[in-house]
Amino acid sequence: MNIYVGNINFSTSDESLKELFDEFGEVLSAKIIRDKYSGRSKGFGFVEMVNDEEALEAINSLNGQELDHKNIVVSEARPKTEGGERRSRPFNKGGYRKY
Repeated sequence: MNIYVGNINFSTSDESLKELFDEFGEVLSAKIIRDKYSGRSKGFGFVEMVNDEEALEAINSLNGQELDHKNIVVSEARPKTEGGERRSRPFNKGGYRKY
């Protein structure tokens, strides 16, 4: 099961996130999402666990708990949607942006 973890402290590492979930069962991966230009944490990440029952126990136990001085948000990850790109402001009929 893929698990979303939000409100992560910017100093939290992938390894410390994995260790937190290891208490509940086997973790396949734990990854904090980072900005591709600066490398800075975006404050959320994903954990993938082998067993769904253990994953649900981790979600129920860890949601709202403190990790590195911040209360994390833990839930089942939603599937990635297609076309998740940001849209710029639409152009008016003349082809110029109105600001």
